[in-house]
Amino acid sequence: MQSSAAKFIAAMKKDYILLKDLEVYKLARELSEIGWRVYESLKWQDKKIMGSQFIEAPDAAGVNIAKGYGRFRYLDNIKFYYNSRASLLEACQHWLGLFRERNKIKEGGFKKIKDIQEKFLIKLDNFITSTYKAKNNKPL
Repeated sequence: MQSSAAKFIAAMKKDYILLKDLEVYKLARELSEIGWRVYESLKWQDKKIMGSQFIEAPDAAGVNIAKGYGRFRYLDNIKFYYNSRASLLEACQHWLGLFRERNKIKEGGFKKIKDIQEKFLIKLDNFITSTYKAKNNKPL
């Protein structure tokens, strides 16, 4: 006969979603990949002045999802997910906008990143909301 602790652990393993399988994390990785291609296309001076800061932002968006997902307290999760949101906006609103204004990105690349940003932002906001709901519905 299985103990209640063993049943609990088995249920947790069954319901647990791996980080790599989270849709929001997949979008973060896709954004980083495309951001890297944009970064690689820049001239040395552009990479130094704004490119390195640009590429750090989408990478940080994914990293913060991973950090939050690895925490065991809801408020810790949420804090990192908000950090991810801030990094996403830094990359796609600030740096990407500057790249466009300074003609450092092709229109196709710009639109591709903006499309991913839109999906990512919706998924991330929903992820934050669902984490809040899970926090409020947890058993005492």
